[in-house]
Amino acid sequence: MAEGKVLGIGGLFIRSKDPAKLSAWYRDHLGIAATESGQPTPDGEWVWMQDAGPTVFAGFKADTDYWQSERQVMLNLRVEGLEALLERLADAGVEHTHREGMEGVGEFARIEDCEGNPIELWEPA
Repeated sequence: MAEGKVLGIGGLFIRSKDPAKLSAWYRDHLGIAATESGQPTPDGEWVWMQDAGPTVFAGFKADTDYWQSERQVMLNLRVEGLEALLERLADAGVEHTHREGMEGVGEFARIEDCEGNPIELWEPA
């Protein structure tokens, strides 16, 4: 009999005032096959097949100032070509609000989706 174990994150579900608009934002700006609950993407996709790699799952103190205090969570996405992605996002009117490099860890930039949810873009070292 196999031992039960968690293999990875199976989904991210975000409450939204306009789920179709929010899903389209993630598809259009970040290339994620985001869907409105129960609906495939316009391309007929139901899931986003991401590249394998590290995932940080961490708790932060309730009074952290690392992201907006009115938001309970921040999505962190591993990226390749951070500078090119930030340029493409800026061309689409999505500005980054924070830049940081951590030696041995990588480069970070912060953006928000169309509903103000914080997203940290991380290009690993």
